[in-house]
Amino acid sequence: GLFAEGKEGILSGHIVRNWKVRWFVLLQDKLLYYKIEGGKKEPSPKGRILLDGCTITCPCLEYENRPLLIKLKTKTNTDYFLECCSREERDSWALDITGAIHAGHPVQVQELHRMKNSFKLLENISLHHIVERMCDSSTGIKLTRNLQQGNRYKETFTGSALVDWLISNSFAVSRFEAITLASMLMEENFIKPVGARSTEATRFSNFSEQFLDDSTALYMFAESSKKNISSKEELQFNTSELSGTIVKQGFLVKQGHKRKNWKVRRFDLRADPAFLHYYDPTKEENRPVGGFSLRGCLVSALEDNGVPAGVKGNVQGNLFKIITKNDIHYYIQASSKAERAQWIEAIKPLT
Repeated sequence: GLFAEGKEGILSGHIVRNWKVRWFVLLQDKLLYYKIEGGKKEPSPKGRILLDGCTITCPCLEYENRPLLIKLKTKTNTDYFLECCSREERDSWALDITGAIHAGHPVQVQELHRMKNSFKLLENISLHHIVERMCDSSTGIKLTRNLQQGNRYKETFTGSALVDWLISNSFAVSRFEAITLASMLMEENFIKPVGARSTEATRFSNFSEQFLDDSTALYMFAESSKKNISSKEELQFNTSELSGTIVKQGFLVKQGHKRKNWKVRRFDLRADPAFLHYYDPTKEENRPVGGFSLRGCLVSALEDNGVPAGVKGNVQGNLFKIITKNDIHYYIQASSKAERAQWIEAIKPLT
């Protein structure tokens, strides 16, 4: 399996109110911990943390004097805190544990490795909150007129100014972390590149190279975030389309329209009226981030050998496509052939 040999190392763990040094071994679906006696780990584990359904928070800021923590909350709501010796070690463990938690979603694991350690920011930072703070007239980021290649851009800020602002407002502790956060703001369409220098960089395939920490790269708020509202919040779903009976629900991986990146979404299939809505499982509020009417749609399974046309990234297997009446193409991946067949069977009669 993915982490069959696992990862081993000494970390300080905190389960009840006391901290103990333990030898941890990461397996595919659990984290085992052992007592260390005379410098060697004991033969049988002292305990285990089941990773299925776990949520990970890193960096975890619950203990002021312990900045290098990872927090794991199990399915049964038990909290474990693991303390590492360095940021590098913490980030490496957090990445591997997150990979094991999501091992059921191969696409997500590729995504995690591609984004290096940016996932650790998703857990406890709200992008909306950052944008609200950025827009604040007194403490927000200063907008200036900038000249680039003879063009005058109003209300822009430079890449390095945003990185400085994120660090000075404690949203990030290092430039690397701030660049990752800025890339996410761009990815989620809160800010957009303006001018040749910053636009050029978005063509890089590596997520961490798409935003430039540079005083010649210009960015501005995307129209939607100017009102402190993201484009997603503006999607007003009228109550009638959400009034149908839910006939099927589940997690699927969906290709985005703009950036073509794959994300896990919770899908609700409704009948009468027939709609398919999808939700971001990482958000607190229970409202769809997208959806469409199924009337007049075409749904079909895609070829399992190789990457089908229209699919970006090395994503293959268990894919299906929905084409709406307005000719919008949705590419979706199920976790198995059987699951794909069930979704197609459920959608077809509603088109």
